[in-house]
Amino acid sequence: MNAFTRLALAATIAIGGAAAHSQASAANPAAAVVTPYVAAADGTPLYVKDWGPKNGTVVVFSHGWPLNADSWESQMQFLAEKGYRVIAHDRRGHGRSGQPWAGNNMDQYADDLDAVLRALDVKRATLVGFSTGGGEVARYIGRHGTARVAKAVLVGAITPIMGQSPTHPEGVPTAVFDSLRKASLDNRAQLYKDIAGGPFFGFNRPGAKVSAGQADSFYAQGMQAGSKATYDSIDAFFHSDFRADLKKFDIPTLVIHGADDQIVPIATTGRATAKLVKGARLIEYADGPHGITDTHKDRLNQDLLDFVRQ
Repeated sequence: MNAFTRLALAATIAIGGAAAHSQASAANPAAAVVTPYVAAADGTPLYVKDWGPKNGTVVVFSHGWPLNADSWESQMQFLAEKGYRVIAHDRRGHGRSGQPWAGNNMDQYADDLDAVLRALDVKRATLVGFSTGGGEVARYIGRHGTARVAKAVLVGAITPIMGQSPTHPEGVPTAVFDSLRKASLDNRAQLYKDIAGGPFFGFNRPGAKVSAGQADSFYAQGMQAGSKATYDSIDAFFHSDFRADLKKFDIPTLVIHGADDQIVPIATTGRATAKLVKGARLIEYADGPHGITDTHKDRLNQDLLDFVRQ
């Protein structure tokens, strides 16, 4: 790589742009730079994975806290090998995206997703959101509609409301929110190890087959995220109310949730979401923990494939 190309690459990534091929240099027509970044409205660079044939039906993935696009690799590889174009971005403050001080809230997450879809000119996409990403998908539809969306899938999603509030007393107790925020400030590295080694994958259940690799991947992705972003995001995923957003869904919707989810309990989230979205279909994984994208990846992959093929 010559000096000119290196400078062009650095400039392209700094600007963000449309995550597409740049124009070839007049001085060197063979030189073309590809950037994996899209610029959010405030200039924050958002890292994007764009796999599979570019003319394939599009499936777009939104990840959970405190992870990044890598958490979808099993689903993305599976669908790309079936001929689908699969796209996922690292949420602001997470993974390889920029770490701005502000904007770590659901409205901004939804607007960032919109920036990605517009930059890549995505149309007729199936949006798939896991956990916090499920909230991101719901808020996207609530704020931006379904002009670019054909279908939606909510996997272990935090919708309609995860946390307890005066209007949602059956939610996860506020004491859990307080303990998460405290642990994030005190020692977030240990917090991620505790979550990954226990309830996220169900490794704390009797007879569970523990995978050190899965736990290590969760930890590594969490530590790649910024401390401020992950701290703020706890409030975003715990207290956001998506009831109004879900009522705006006017597309086929699939809700998938583990019945043994210890992080986002199915009774007040998955089942409640399926009742709020007109015509939604609910699939429960009887022994599924929160992290079913890994623990039940083969079943989930097939369920996603069946749904996008319909």
